[in-house]
Amino acid sequence: MEVTLPLQRSPSCRTVFSERTQFRIKPFLGFLPTQSFNWKRDHVAANITYRITASADFSRRRPRRISTPRSNDSTPRGFTPRTQVPTTSIQRRGQKNNEKKKGTGPSPAPEFTIPGSNTETPQLKTGSDEEEVSGVNLVVAKAEAESDGIGLEVASTSESLFDEDKISQFEETVRMPEVDERILVESKDAEGITESEVSNNAGRLLNVNMLLDTVKDKETRWNKNIRIDDWQEKAFVSGDVDVSVYGRVVEEKQIYTKSSDDEGGENIEKEESVEEIEISKVGNNASRETESRNETISKTVDKVESINSVDDFHKRPSVKPEGVDEGYYSISEDKKKADNFLKLKLESEEILRKEALDRLASDNFKKGHKLFYYPEIVEPDQDIEIFFNRSFSTLKFEPDVIIMGAFNDWKWKSFAINLSKTQLNGDWWSCKVYVPREAYKIDFVFYNGNDVYENNDEQDFCITVEGGMDGFDFENFLLEEKRKEQEEVMRRKAERERQVEEQRRIEAEIVESEADRAQAKEEVAKRRGMLQELLKDAVTSFVNVWHIEPTEFGANDRVRLYYNRSSGPLSHAKEIWVHGGHNHWKDGRSIVSKLIKSESKDGDWCCADVVVPDQAVVLDWVFADGPPGQAVVYDNNHLQDFHAIVPKSIPGELYWVEEEQQIYKNLQAERRLREEALRAKAEKTVRLKEETKERTLKTFLLSQKHIIYTDPIDVHAGSTVTVFYNPANTVLKGKSEIWLRCSFNRWTHRMGLLPPQKMIPIENGSHLKATVKVPLDAYMMDFVFSEREDGGIFDNKNGMDYHVPVFGGVVKEPPMHIVHIAVEMAPIAKVGGLGDVVTSLSRAVQDMNHNVDIILPKYDCLKHSNVKDLQFHKSYFWGGTEIKVWTGKVEGVSVYFLEPQNGLFWVGCIYGRANDGERFGFFCHAALEFLLQSGFHPDIIHCHDWSSAPVAWLFKEHYMHYGLSKARVVFTIHNLEFGANLIRKAMEFSDKATTVSPTYTQEVSGNSAVAPYLFKFHGILNGIDPDIWDPYNDKFLPVPYTSENVVEGKRAAKEALQERLGLEKSDLPLVGIITRLTHQKGIHLIKHAIWRTLERSGQVVLLGSAPDPRIQNDFLSLANQLHSSHGHRANLCLTYDEPLSHLIYAGADFILVPSIFEPCGLTQLTAMRYGSIPVVRKTGGLYDTVFDVDHDLERAQACGLEPNGFNFDGADGAGVDYALNRAISAWYDGREWFDSLCKRVMEQDWSWNRPALDYLELYHSARK
Repeated sequence: MEVTLPLQRSPSCRTVFSERTQFRIKPFLGFLPTQSFNWKRDHVAANITYRITASADFSRRRPRRISTPRSNDSTPRGFTPRTQVPTTSIQRRGQKNNEKKKGTGPSPAPEFTIPGSNTETPQLKTGSDEEEVSGVNLVVAKAEAESDGIGLEVASTSESLFDEDKISQFEETVRMPEVDERILVESKDAEGITESEVSNNAGRLLNVNMLLDTVKDKETRWNKNIRIDDWQEKAFVSGDVDVSVYGRVVEEKQIYTKSSDDEGGENIEKEESVEEIEISKVGNNASRETESRNETISKTVDKVESINSVDDFHKRPSVKPEGVDEGYYSISEDKKKADNFLKLKLESEEILRKEALDRLASDNFKKGHKLFYYPEIVEPDQDIEIFFNRSFSTLKFEPDVIIMGAFNDWKWKSFAINLSKTQLNGDWWSCKVYVPREAYKIDFVFYNGNDVYENNDEQDFCITVEGGMDGFDFENFLLEEKRKEQEEVMRRKAERERQVEEQRRIEAEIVESEADRAQAKEEVAKRRGMLQELLKDAVTSFVNVWHIEPTEFGANDRVRLYYNRSSGPLSHAKEIWVHGGHNHWKDGRSIVSKLIKSESKDGDWCCADVVVPDQAVVLDWVFADGPPGQAVVYDNNHLQDFHAIVPKSIPGELYWVEEEQQIYKNLQAERRLREEALRAKAEKTVRLKEETKERTLKTFLLSQKHIIYTDPIDVHAGSTVTVFYNPANTVLKGKSEIWLRCSFNRWTHRMGLLPPQKMIPIENGSHLKATVKVPLDAYMMDFVFSEREDGGIFDNKNGMDYHVPVFGGVVKEPPMHIVHIAVEMAPIAKVGGLGDVVTSLSRAVQDMNHNVDIILPKYDCLKHSNVKDLQFHKSYFWGGTEIKVWTGKVEGVSVYFLEPQNGLFWVGCIYGRANDGERFGFFCHAALEFLLQSGFHPDIIHCHDWSSAPVAWLFKEHYMHYGLSKARVVFTIHNLEFGANLIRKAMEFSDKATTVSPTYTQEVSGNSAVAPYLFKFHGILNGIDPDIWDPYNDKFLPVPYTSENVVEGKRAAKEALQERLGLEKSDLPLVGIITRLTHQKGIHLIKHAIWRTLERSGQVVLLGSAPDPRIQNDFLSLANQLHSSHGHRANLCLTYDEPLSHLIYAGADFILVPSIFEPCGLTQLTAMRYGSIPVVRKTGGLYDTVFDVDHDLERAQACGLEPNGFNFDGADGAGVDYALNRAISAWYDGREWFDSLCKRVMEQDWSWNRPALDYLELYHSARK
């Protein structure tokens, strides 16, 4: 009898048997009245045969009830479909075998006989490139009458699993549906199997399954070679033929199985896979169901679970096809026991949990605690329960209780969850909260969803999370998240800017294309008009004067031009030449030829053969008595020239259309070339500026290397750096111990002051060192040093502290708001260097991401053309008058112009009125009042020189405590020669004071206006504006240049300068002098230098004027004298000429600055920007910026520089001669060395990059 036998192997098989083993199993039996089967890839186990024998009396047993299978779309949660495996190899092999057997006739249905243990089994052969693998024979044995069960026989064999020929025949007619994923058939009434039988046979089944596990690795390799349809093959069997089908399903999955020696169920091993084997047989009565062969069996899936039982080893999946109502059976006692075990386990755990909660609730209720949580140890990445006793809180009468909280001091992932009433004794409410991985603390309060809160007496509730991040790690995590966010923001911003720029470019391209098109049309119209005019005068010949043969000709044709020499002024000329062109001499002279005597014509005719130029419409020419450059007498048709039409070249309309298109293309190409050149130049300018900034910052960091520096020099956030300190150059010299005190972000970092570190000596040096970890949110490192751990003597850089910038941090330095109150500003109201400083310093600080405003009087002599977007802002009243405020942009900086209606600044000048003190005093008070009334709260108010000095004490006396308390006052002395009393008072009231160079600070330190306040007095060099003074983009120079082509650029500038001033164009050393002619500038030394230069065969150029008429007249006399005696080598321009000053800076080899005193000086800095070598007197800023090539190597290196010029000490002719003679001799004797010196000084940065850093340090120091 044919039966369906569901067979499963246990997932815990471990031992491989080489001998024959039998298992007797009592399964649930049933019929499968259908011809559609599940066909799976056969599992091949080497040297193993599975043999099953069924009891003969199974038909007398009562059919057992079985579970209903799931529909095809009811896959259990968490299960995914298996990957389809291609079937081509097996199908092709089977088809080939079938062709051998069936011949030309129809293929019979495959026959499988049930009785007899020697029945030949269908065999499946599988191949492998690595090894020969034996099959596994599955045999349905003959039913034994004396047997009550089924025997599973495992024997060693080398036979194949199925006969290939039969397989091939079967594949022609049978396609079998796949078992969907995992199949579990539950039988709630499994009669015929006793508990003892199952127990007795469990061990042997366990061993069989262990045996199957050992072939897992080989199975994995076979899977790569056996190509069997892993999805569905349906079997359609016709006729009354007995059919026996063996299908085997192999499925891999992850399960957990209980260890056999662990009675407690706690040692669970994770199995890699389990093979589920289903062996089914169709009885003889299957042929009676042929009419339903096209129906597919529904695939069903039920969850296969792991169990923790010693006696039960796993649950058994089985297949129950749709439509089967009897004869199908399953072994289900195992599952029942597993279910019972799991149920008992869960119930036990729940009982323990409830007991723990009852205990916690009782204990906390007795103690009057408002809450507790479970589990009692909270760890990250888990759910916890929070219990809240409403009756102990302010919410005891509220119907709703909500927990509102966040993690890590309310910094991370907020939440709000409704609590539910529990079954615990007391008024306990609870909810579940997920604790994220990043949490180290849970912070929360309770409320009713409206306005009633329970916040633990304003302390909030909190729960500590064990085993996760700490506060420091979490802060770093947040910083890293912020960094990612900032990078994304910057990326999006850059993309938006790129799109905007691209759109702007497209729009500009359209506009420019239209402009080019219009210009092309205009050019064509102009040419057509000119041609029409030419055609009016053009003829083919002129009687008895000239004619052309042939009369019909076109462009590129060779023609003969005849001329009657006796008809004009060339009748007596020895030679006759034609000088010609075309189209109104469009391309200049294009025809030159000598005429010869004509042999074919009578009279005084001569001729020349010429080629008509391409695109010629009209020929233009004159006759002369010689070739170009040698002719004296011309016949030019009475100044009208001669014109002849080119008959075959008169253009039509198509010609003009093509001409317009060609002109348009040329304009487009020329414009693109110009734009590309401008773009390349702009990019190079930006690159040069960035490179200069980088070099300057490095120089700035190294400038204090003799005291402090870091390794690496460029400190990056998140890195570890070593700090080196040399106490030998500080107040801590000779101290036995040095302690480092460090923090970040101008001493405002969240971590506060780091613990003091004792610094340790380094080998072979006087420096000490310590290591510091830089946090991710640092933008500045801050240092001071002390002699002891608890303090003592400190080195704090005279109150400025030591600071090193940090790069790449997620936090940027907050911008300061700086307001300059000044009476000069370049270029709109400039008298001297003060105006340059106000503008350039403001721009430099603004470029460092700070906010800068300037307040300036609105003079009636203001240069409004240099103010962008000038507009009325507001009016306010102070001092009994209305003050109108205007606003605009000057050099990119915001400026507020104050215009008092009392007329104080309507006088046509900046300085020079008798009441200048009154005027500027009123302005200072009005400026502070404007800040107050406008609601400004600047961090720094910066005032300059005597003219805005009153700001310092007016602020402290009238405004510091009345709305402007945040501000600090910085005062800068530009020249102590004027307004000493006002300067003295400003020094007293200012928070910090500066002057324009370190040396000038020393020079004036004994002045009574300064001496009492040296503790807050600092010297900071001025700089020059690199955008205004830029030889690469200077429109006044003939050739733009950088340090790369400085020799060529300066040579061209010198030639242009010599030509403009009427000097001899020769390669001589040229000394330039650009100055105001005052005694401060050393006018007697200037005169001496002029004569000395001429004595050394050099050239000299002076540009400047004198405010004193006597000095001006003196230099006028000198200019006349030099013009008479040395006019080809000297020129004095006694006026101010901006373009000429640029040309002198570029064309001169040397710039002379022999000042008697010079607080800073910008002339020498500008000279070096243009590659000219400064020759200066050692005073003030001249000494701080010019390092003599023969004497100042060490001094220059201490500043991070190289020698760059020539200087002298004395204020007499001998001192000038010493420096000037060495300079001129160097030019004569070593031109290659001199050219390298010009390149060197151009690469030094004398812009505001470095001074701006110094001023920012000063501003921060003032705010401490």
